[in-house]
Amino acid sequence: MTDRPRPIIVGVIPGQPAAVVAEAAILAGQVGADLVCAFVDASRYPVRELPDGTVVAMPIDPDSAESDVAEIDPGLREAIASALRGSRVRWSLRALAGGAARELARLADELDAAMIVVGTREAGLRGSLHSFFSGSVAVQLAHHQHRPLVVIPLNPVSGEDELPWRKDER
Repeated sequence: MTDRPRPIIVGVIPGQPAAVVAEAAILAGQVGADLVCAFVDASRYPVRELPDGTVVAMPIDPDSAESDVAEIDPGLREAIASALRGSRVRWSLRALAGGAARELARLADELDAAMIVVGTREAGLRGSLHSFFSGSVAVQLAHHQHRPLVVIPLNPVSGEDELPWRKDER
């Protein structure tokens, strides 16, 4: 058994602000933990996981011509590397398939992670509609798994400003 602290998992998506990964790296660095960046492709469902951690997944759309192996957009890998440039934290990137909250929780169980880190969704109608139809990943994680959950706020509003979902109700 190793004396290394349990890893910290951070949920990542293409186009996500670098602050989510950067803040997760700060947390990992403070305790000397590895950082596992996890991308979950919700347009696919997992079939099995190979010994190297690669996920064999099938597209939900049966007419899709995508491959069976879940792949990570090279742009996402580069964005993570850029956000972590200069950090001394050891990190890795995993591709998962299925529901984001369920797969992040499953990975956390598999790795016995210390915590899960996610970012908030973008404000506005698009973000509110996504949260309404698919549910907030943070809320799902808070209710369906037992590990600490850290939510990195992106574009928080001040105490005097109207909450983003209230603006969409008008």
